[in-house]
Amino acid sequence: MRIIRIFSILLCISNLAFTQTSSEVVQFDKILNQFINVRDFCISKDGKEAFFSIQSPNQEISQLAYITKTNNEWSEPQLLPFCDSFKYLEPFLSHDNMRLYFASDRPLNSSSNKKKDFDIWYVERTNETEKWSQPINLGHPVNSELDEFYPSLSKNNNLYFTMVSPNGYGKDDIYVSQWINGQYTDPVLLNENINGPGYEFNAFISENEEFIIFSKYNEEDGLGSGDLYVSKIDENGNWTKAINLGIPVNTKYMEYCPFYDEKNQMLYFTSKRNNLKPRSFNSVFEFSTYINQNENGLSKIYKTSIKLDVLLE
Repeated sequence: MRIIRIFSILLCISNLAFTQTSSEVVQFDKILNQFINVRDFCISKDGKEAFFSIQSPNQEISQLAYITKTNNEWSEPQLLPFCDSFKYLEPFLSHDNMRLYFASDRPLNSSSNKKKDFDIWYVERTNETEKWSQPINLGHPVNSELDEFYPSLSKNNNLYFTMVSPNGYGKDDIYVSQWINGQYTDPVLLNENINGPGYEFNAFISENEEFIIFSKYNEEDGLGSGDLYVSKIDENGNWTKAINLGIPVNTKYMEYCPFYDEKNQMLYFTSKRNNLKPRSFNSVFEFSTYINQNENGLSKIYKTSIKLDVLLE
């Protein structure tokens, strides 16, 4: 049995090494280091707008913020104007940049002070210089009395999201609702090559639904905690067995919330990686800078160039 176990471990290591198709992993931008927890990133097609969640240490407070790029420099972050005392997280920008989807526990009735379960909402605008509308609940059949999280849309508006349901394979599972004749169909659970008895969540769908990137938690072939995986559609329209993205994307720490820029082959994701080492300091400022600017075990947004077309061949 021990020999079989050792062989399985070596096979997992081999598979992880095979997936090293990415370059160095770096922080998205140090302007975000002013926040304790920052996660759930998406970026516009032209690379000039980025949206993300900012949170308190224990996530009691969660708000949506954005930055814009001018002359290759990112602006100071600003809160989205509709944020209030309820939780807002996991933004996703539609293909035409005119709708911003997100998850929230805000009530359906704006005059109520009682939070709801988490639903998928959106705001919209007529052009990129206009203000966003007030939040609109996506409604049934996507939303239910259960929690729905992490919306991601393909180019044809098919919606992939996480739902916590007793009818799934495990704890959290990934579903899809198709956009047909101007409305969404009942959510369908993705197959067992995606979902399993544990936690599957935070799915990013490619524009043409050719591949999906998502998180799995504490898997046997994982590096520890949450890892990012990728699966592609086969010739019969079925999802293939998910592949661990491996080092350097995944670590022994938590990796989650993927967003992939297909045009530039850039993967953005959230990680709790930690490289802090004991050392001496000459001042409190030096101490603070070292802690805040480096990988410190708190949620930060990272990016890496990765060739998923090579990985999925």
